[in-house]
Amino acid sequence: MADTRVTRQRRAIADALADTDAFLSAGALHAVLHQRGERIGLATVYRTLGRMAADGELDVLVGPDGETAYRRCSQGHHHHLVCRVCGHTVEVSGTAVEDWTRRVAREEGFVDVSHSLELLGKCADCAVSGTLDR
Repeated sequence: MADTRVTRQRRAIADALADTDAFLSAGALHAVLHQRGERIGLATVYRTLGRMAADGELDVLVGPDGETAYRRCSQGHHHHLVCRVCGHTVEVSGTAVEDWTRRVAREEGFVDVSHSLELLGKCADCAVSGTLDR
């Protein structure tokens, strides 16, 4: 976030994202901001999320429906286990995934490989309640 100006809108968006462990779409985040009394346009939310993601402040997840969602995450490489019903998200490390990635890249002659892994399922609460997938 080198030369990025911290505006009232950016601060409100960062605060709203800090209050949840779920990935939120721009529309869902806009609704949360509106409920909090923030007067921020949807275009500003989209623009600000894009900048925050580019600055490395947010993780980005593109769902099976193509919708992009955002979440404030810890630093360092990690993966996510995401409930496809409620959006609850847990950060997980994946030593086996990292080892497999390096091995496959080496076997295929690739270097400088990066990857992203999102595991989708139902969290314990949604599984117990019998909530249907969205």
